[in-house]
Amino acid sequence: MATKHTHYRTCNLCEAMCGLEIQYDLETRQIHSIRGDTQDPFSQGDICPKAVALKDIYEDPDRLRYPIRRTSNGWERLGWDDALQEVTQSLQRIQAKQGANAVGLYIGNPYVHNFGAQLFTPGFVRSLKTRNRFSATSVDQLPHQLVSYLLFGNDLLMPVPDIDQTDFFLILGANPVASNGSLMTAPGVRRRLKALRERGGKLIVIDPRRTETAELADTHHFIRPGSDVLLMLALLHTVFSEGLMHLGKFETFTDGIATLQDLTQDFPPERIAEKAGIPALEIRQLARDFVSARSAVCYGRMGVSTQEFGTAVQWLIVAFNIVTGKMDQPGGFMFAKPAVDIVAMGAAKHGKRGHFNKWQSRVRQLPEFGGELPVATLAEEILTPGEGQIHAMVTLAGNPVLSTPNGEQLDRALSELDFMVSIDIYLNETTRHAHIILPPTTALEHDHYDLTFHLLAVRNTAKYSPALFPPSNTDEDADTDIETRHDWQILLELQHRMQSENGELNEAARNAILQVHPHQFLKDGLKHGPYASHLSWERLQEASHGIDLGPLEPCLPERLFSDNQRIDLAQTIFTEDIQRIRNRFFQSTLEHEEATPFDLTLIGRRHLRSNNSWMHNSPRLVKGKPRCTVLMHPDDAAERDIADGNIVTVSTRVGSIQLPAELTDSMMPRVISIPHGWGHDRSDIQLSTAQKHAGVSVNDLTDETLLDVVSGNAAVNGVPAKVEIS
Repeated sequence: MATKHTHYRTCNLCEAMCGLEIQYDLETRQIHSIRGDTQDPFSQGDICPKAVALKDIYEDPDRLRYPIRRTSNGWERLGWDDALQEVTQSLQRIQAKQGANAVGLYIGNPYVHNFGAQLFTPGFVRSLKTRNRFSATSVDQLPHQLVSYLLFGNDLLMPVPDIDQTDFFLILGANPVASNGSLMTAPGVRRRLKALRERGGKLIVIDPRRTETAELADTHHFIRPGSDVLLMLALLHTVFSEGLMHLGKFETFTDGIATLQDLTQDFPPERIAEKAGIPALEIRQLARDFVSARSAVCYGRMGVSTQEFGTAVQWLIVAFNIVTGKMDQPGGFMFAKPAVDIVAMGAAKHGKRGHFNKWQSRVRQLPEFGGELPVATLAEEILTPGEGQIHAMVTLAGNPVLSTPNGEQLDRALSELDFMVSIDIYLNETTRHAHIILPPTTALEHDHYDLTFHLLAVRNTAKYSPALFPPSNTDEDADTDIETRHDWQILLELQHRMQSENGELNEAARNAILQVHPHQFLKDGLKHGPYASHLSWERLQEASHGIDLGPLEPCLPERLFSDNQRIDLAQTIFTEDIQRIRNRFFQSTLEHEEATPFDLTLIGRRHLRSNNSWMHNSPRLVKGKPRCTVLMHPDDAAERDIADGNIVTVSTRVGSIQLPAELTDSMMPRVISIPHGWGHDRSDIQLSTAQKHAGVSVNDLTDETLLDVVSGNAAVNGVPAKVEIS
C-alpha cells in the first residue's frame, strides 16, 4: 500500500512565494495533492491555480529529460559529456573565427525563480566573454532597476508598497490580483487588498482597462496609454503649487527638489487632463487625498514600465512618494530586509552595484545596463552583417520568440545562426532553432530559496525548500548517471569547459565541480545577514513552513549606496527627458496624428493562470474559456461592424494576427488588449497541450523600434494598431 508523505515548499512559478503543502508517494513519485500551507507565516494558506500545475510540469511527457541534438533526420539523444563538449567546442570555434561578441546570450525570467541558476549564471556569462548579452529585463522591469541604480546606488534596491500597513494605495498600470504582485511579492494579494479597505483604507487604480484589481478598488480611472507620465507630473505640480510638500527626514539627504518643482510648473492638471483622460479636479483631489492620508503609497508596474516613458514614470513615482512624506515610512514605499541580503553582499564585494551605458549595441547604439543590451535589438544584431555580428546564441530558460518585440523577425533571425544551444526543459518556439538542447531539472527536483523575491517582499520572511524528488532518470535500468542535471550543474560545467582550450573537462575541473553546492552561499549569506544572531542555516532548514521576520521598517539613509548616501532627484538623465515629454504631447501636429492608419492603441494583459509561455502546456492552466482574445470597447467594435466572438485581424507596423474579439466596457474606448505568451502554432515544437490551445502571439505585433529611449526598455504597451473584421 502506498504511503503518503507531506512536503512543504515555496511555489516558484511567480513572484508571490506562496507556501505549499504537497501530499505524495516517494516510492512511486506520485503527487496526490497540492494545497496552500496554512502554517506558512507569509502566505497563510493562499495559493493560485498555478501552484497545482507543478504536478503537471513534473509529470509532463513533453518535458525533455536528456540532451538532444537536431539532425537532418530529426532530434537524436546525446550523452551529457558529448553534448557539453560539442556545445563548448562549437562556441569556441565561432569565437575564434568571428570574435568573442559573435556569441549572444539570452536569459529568460524563470532564471530569477531558481537560486542555483542565479548563483552560477554569472560565472558562465564571464566565461563567454561577450558583450552581446540580453535578458527578459528589458521587456519588463529595466526602468525600475535603472531608477534604483541612479537614485539609491544599487539596481536591486527597489522599494515595494507596504500593503499591509498602508491606508491609501495608488496603483498605476498594475494588476496584482492577476499577477499575484509584481516587483511586490505579496501572496494572498486579494486578501491583503480587502483588508486594506476593511480597515478604512482606500484603493485607487489608474489603468486603461478595468482590471480584476480595479474591480476591488474604491475608484478606478481610465487613462490613455502612455500618458501616465503626465499624470505623475500633474500630481507633483499639485503638491508643489498647493503647498502640500512634506519631506520629513528626506530633507537632510535629498537634492534636486527645487529643480523638480520648476520642471513640473508646465504640467498643471488643467493642461494635461484631456490628454490623460482624467479630469483636472479629480487629479488635484487625488493628490490632496494622498498627502492627507495617515500612510500612503504610489506604485506602478508593467503598464507604466513597458511604455515609451517608462523610466520617467518610475522616477516620478519615487519622487512623488518622497515629496509627500510617504517614502521609507510604515504604509509607504519601503525596502525589505531579507535574511540573505544580496544587495548588501554585492555592495560589500563590489561597492556601488550596477553600471549603465558603458557600451552600446552595434546597430542602433542602444545603451547597456548591468552588462546587458536591450533585447529589442537582438534580431538586428543577428541579421546585420559586420564586425560583432552574432553568429551563435545561448538561451537559458527563455522563449524570446514569444516574449520579445517583433517575434517574427527574431524567429527568422534565429533560423540563420551558425549554432545555437538552449538550456530548457521544452522544445518550444525558440528552442526549436537550437542545435543542442540541455534540459535541467524542474522545480520539484531541486531545492529552492528565493534570493530576489525576499528582497521584494511586503513582509520580511525566510524560507528554504528542499527537493521533493531526486532528479529524473529516464532509463531506470541503465548503468549510467542520472540523466537530468540541475541548471547550476550545467552552467558550472559549461563555464569550466569554456575556460579550457579544447572544450574538454579535465580531472581537476571535474573534482572542483563536485565540491560546489549552492547551499554554501545560503550559509554564508545567513551568517553575514541582518538576522545572523538568531537565524542559522540549521534553523532555516528546520523551519519547513518558513520564518516570520517582521514588517518592513524604515532603513534610509543608512541603506543607500549612492554617492555620499544622498538621493539626487534632478539628475540630467531625468530632467532632459522632460523635453521629450513636451514634444510628444504638446508639439504633435493634428496632420501627423491623422496620417496614421493605426487609430487604436494596443496594451497587454495578465491572467491568474499564466505567467510564462511554457505554462500553457499544463492542462489545468489552459482549461476553460479561451483567453487569447482581443478585448475592445463595444463602441469601437460597432464602428467596425464587429460582433462579440468575430474573428478579427489586428495589425501594427510590423505584422498582423487573427483572433476572436471579446467586447467589454472594461476597456477604455480606443484601446485594445491582447495577452502575451500565446502563439503555439509554429511547426517543430513539442508542446502537445499548448498546441491544442495555440492562440496567437501579441509579440508578432509589438514593434522593436518602439522603446523607452532612456533605458532601452521595449515599449510593448501603447503600440499603435488597427482592428478589422476578418
